[in-house]
Amino acid sequence: MGFPRLPGVAALLTAGAVVVSGCGTQIASRTAAPPPSGSAASVAPPAAAKSAPSAEPEPAVEAPRKTLRLGAKGSAVKWLQKRLTELGYRPGKADGRYGGTTLAAVWAFQKVNGIKPTSTIARRTWQALETPKAPRVLARNGRPTRAEVDLTKQVMVLYVRGKVKLITHVSSGSNIPYCETTTWQGRKQRFCGSASTPTGNYRTTWRVSGWHKSYLGQLYNPIFFNGGIAFHGALSVPLHPASHGCVRMPMNVAEELPGLLGKGVPVHVRGRFRG
Repeated sequence: MGFPRLPGVAALLTAGAVVVSGCGTQIASRTAAPPPSGSAASVAPPAAAKSAPSAEPEPAVEAPRKTLRLGAKGSAVKWLQKRLTELGYRPGKADGRYGGTTLAAVWAFQKVNGIKPTSTIARRTWQALETPKAPRVLARNGRPTRAEVDLTKQVMVLYVRGKVKLITHVSSGSNIPYCETTTWQGRKQRFCGSASTPTGNYRTTWRVSGWHKSYLGQLYNPIFFNGGIAFHGALSVPLHPASHGCVRMPMNVAEELPGLLGKGVPVHVRGRFRG
């Protein structure tokens, strides 16, 4: 059985939808289930940006200052994409097309810089792109190579050797208790849980390449760090927490992350979303 490819802009604009593609911490279930195993056929999502950001924000540059809306095309969009890549975000290929992948990077940038996330690129966002803020450090005594998840801002930052390597928009656990009935291991079972992403200090453990079927849905390139909770790509990464407990991220970021985040790397989860 095949799995759907990334449908483009629409996948990132489902701000009101909760797609069963996450994972969670079970707090009660009628039938216990072992950890999921195996993986499904791999799907090739969009290629990730390859440029590596520097440790500190780049010096001030002059932005185009042209108001951009989703679907825009042209040199101003290409400038935006290149600038976001320089700063550690992942807007996808600098092709001058403002689509869903670039939108997710814009959201991450706006949140780090204290701007309410929106698809419109206007004065405040252009100004911040000229003189950007660095992401807030959550684990001040953390290892030089670590991942930090800010649940308040819904952002993940990856540090490699003490420098910011990647910053991305994420969607964590919704904190809405759930009960799901699904066919798992050949029979219908019911799973209930808290849909939370617990704060704390963890380390990356096992992973799967490509699509992985869990009892709560499909995870792309999951990297587990707290029991059944993982970083993974998803076809829906809305602005609010929407998963069963995992940390969802855009597909292009999930495609790149396994090459940057090894096993046994510290993961620090902090904050609380206040929508």
